[in-house]
Amino acid sequence: MSPLPFRLVVFDFDGTLADSFPWFASILNEVATRYRFQRIAEDDTEMLRGLDARAIIRHLGIPAWKLPFITRNMHALATRDIAAIHLFPGITAMLDALTHSGIRLAIVSSNVEPNIRTVLGPREAGLIGHYACGASLFGKARRLRSLIRTTGERPADILYIGDEIRDAVAARDAGCAFGAVAWGYTRLDALAKCDPALIFQTPRDISASLAKIPVASPSVTNPQHPG
Repeated sequence: MSPLPFRLVVFDFDGTLADSFPWFASILNEVATRYRFQRIAEDDTEMLRGLDARAIIRHLGIPAWKLPFITRNMHALATRDIAAIHLFPGITAMLDALTHSGIRLAIVSSNVEPNIRTVLGPREAGLIGHYACGASLFGKARRLRSLIRTTGERPADILYIGDEIRDAVAARDAGCAFGAVAWGYTRLDALAKCDPALIFQTPRDISASLAKIPVASPSVTNPQHPG
């Protein structure tokens, strides 16, 4: 795995920094009953973890018009149950290592910023320079492009780290590299088919791969990036 000199590392949140899948699995059928889509049998979970978001939605029979309502309900339930959601072991040490190496940090997530800040805690939340939160299910690329414009970094100097196929698609559409994690919502074999620049088996792998890399000097000018 060849390290690359990224100046900005952008993280997804749920399934990447936060171990929220057990909570998600525990409330999904409650949401299914309320919004009248197919409930998930226990033996369906591993199959669904190999699919992208669009395929999961088709499997569950969710019409597109319901997605914004379901998303808002999920955010509210996450706020209600926020004490049940925690960072994965090793995340704090990894964020510290990247910060101490001079790498800028950001988050692009479908979750909302107050929930993310609560789970991170004040200290870790303060390590994140930019938040682009509340993205729609398929709106991460737009949020990522907007964040790139805000930071002034070149897409080539950015790594987006996530645990879902839609994270890989967002990185590709925004022109930056994708790093896949092995511990999130989507199975690693499915993520590997997205041709990630880097694959991380543990949070420690992220700091081991990136934190010791000399960060490139800033460009004389900040190019304007396409929206």
